[in-house]
Amino acid sequence: MPTNLEELVRRGSATARAGFSNEKDVVKKFNNWKTDTDAQNWLAIMDYKLDEIENVVAVQITGSHKADVQVKIKIYLKSAQGVENISIKLVSNPNGFNQIDKRKVDKYVEMWAIPDDIATSLKLFTGEIPPTRDKTRDPRRMFLDELGSKDRTAIIDFFTANKIMVIADVLKGQDKLAASWMLIYQKPTNIWTLLPISVVMNYYGSGEVTISDRGSLKIGKVTMQRKGGDGGRETAKNLQFKINPCAIINN
Repeated sequence: MPTNLEELVRRGSATARAGFSNEKDVVKKFNNWKTDTDAQNWLAIMDYKLDEIENVVAVQITGSHKADVQVKIKIYLKSAQGVENISIKLVSNPNGFNQIDKRKVDKYVEMWAIPDDIATSLKLFTGEIPPTRDKTRDPRRMFLDELGSKDRTAIIDFFTANKIMVIADVLKGQDKLAASWMLIYQKPTNIWTLLPISVVMNYYGSGEVTISDRGSLKIGKVTMQRKGGDGGRETAKNLQFKINPCAIINN
């Protein structure tokens, strides 16, 4: 497999023979792999030889997992079978962002052993704790650039030191249904791109940890922000991680 990102994207991209709208369509295509040329191309990218495949069974994954579809590939004369977990990103706007993870601050504290002082800063950021100063841009919470210098530095230092773990958790996941591939489908152009999750993590994790002009956190090419919206429900106070799925294609 090539290691150059542009070559990986080129080899892993094609115009869809027939467009697809959701994860169920991807499952159907894999299960019809004998006649579906998109599925045949995906299996080839995953390094399977079509003439050696005996059977393919794909299912949709539900729940809070990074993979959306699991594909099991049985090879002739082999007792073991390949298992591929795929994260699917359906893109309507090539410049838009896609949520990859969202949870309450305390859940991330548990996952990443976030120190108490940083946890407090993140709760000020999301609005779980009301602002501790007057005249913030949003009376419900504080943006990261409105925190004190010491608190800002602590956040940047923590996410810099733990960037690999954070990027892996929000993009790949850490359970048995962790994603091994990402399939990006651009609806406007009808083009799909299938890439190993390791390549995706390396791309979106590259770059420094900084506080953006809008007062959110940039972890490489991943944005961490307050969830917001949700009709003002408590879930609006979750932390949210986002990427532009097309950025890796147009790198």
